Amino acid sequence: MNTAVPCYYHLDVEVSSERVGQVRRILAAHLRYWKLDILVDPVCRGVEVLLHTIDEHATDKNTTVEMWWNGQHLITAVSDHERDLPGPHYAPKEGCLAEIAALSDGWGGCATATGKIIWFSRRARLGERAPLVPAGPSPRISEALEMPREVPVPAFAGSLVTDPLVATAPAARAREPQLSVPRRVVRPTPVM
Repeated sequence: MNTAVPCYYHLDVEVSSERVGQVRRILAAHLRYWKLDILVDPVCRGVEVLLHTIDEHATDKNTTVEMWWNGQHLITAVSDHERDLPGPHYAPKEGCLAEIAALSDGWGGCATATGKIIWFSRRARLGERAPLVPAGPSPRISEALEMPREVPVPAFAGSLVTDPLVATAPAARAREPQLSVPRRVVRPTPVM
């Protein structure tokens, strides 16, 4: 069974309308680096929605975006320093939390000592991390397995070669000791 390596990313940003696009590109790059291409659009859209809401309604624009990947779920959290946990601009039936609910498998919010955190999660199985790429044709055997041009010679030049590949290589045959064996000449006998 393949197990995924847990990943974590943390980004502190002062939200402005220009920075929302930059944050989206940064998060998309990290998700692609983690081979979670399938989650780029929903996660980045969810973070964009939360950052636009913070830009429009918060007085303190300093926020933190965090992502955790545990091998099955990607949890994304956006925290700010406003203590107004879901008000009219966070209404679950309409507004940004309705969009977060539509983009995620689960979401929630909680108050912290310095503000609040809105989080959402997306599930991705290990096999679904990256889209499948069609495989090209396999190379033919003649392309994949090329015979070496020269086979290395054994350490002792005078030793006999027992490997059939080495024995048939031209470079090895030139270095083999030549044994002189008398040839027997066969002559046809005349028929009378």
